[in-house]
Amino acid sequence: MDGHAVVAAYHDLWNVEQSFRMAKSDLKARPIFHRTRDSIEAHLTVVFAALAVARYLPNITGTPIKKIVSTLEPLRTIVVAIGDHEMVVEPTVNEDARNLIDAINAGH
Repeated sequence: MDGHAVVAAYHDLWNVEQSFRMAKSDLKARPIFHRTRDSIEAHLTVVFAALAVARYLPNITGTPIKKIVSTLEPLRTIVVAIGDHEMVVEPTVNEDARNLIDAINAGH
């Protein structure tokens, strides 16, 4: 390998390591032990999809993934069922979350 190929290979390795650090810290992914091939493949699919989204969103919003996760994580819709009645409780979207959602919508 010439010098350029070594540097390119190191850069690729660094990107892979950065993605795994991101998955473990910012995305709060933890090791999960699977026994069947289907479970392993499903888990890897979810992890790689999350990494793709975690790379894409900061690019279109200019916001670090850690900030995106902490801003959007509290937004949850709740469905309360009492007897035959259901009530949907929507989250209150603060200004930071609204700006982030608008930036995501504008970037796609």
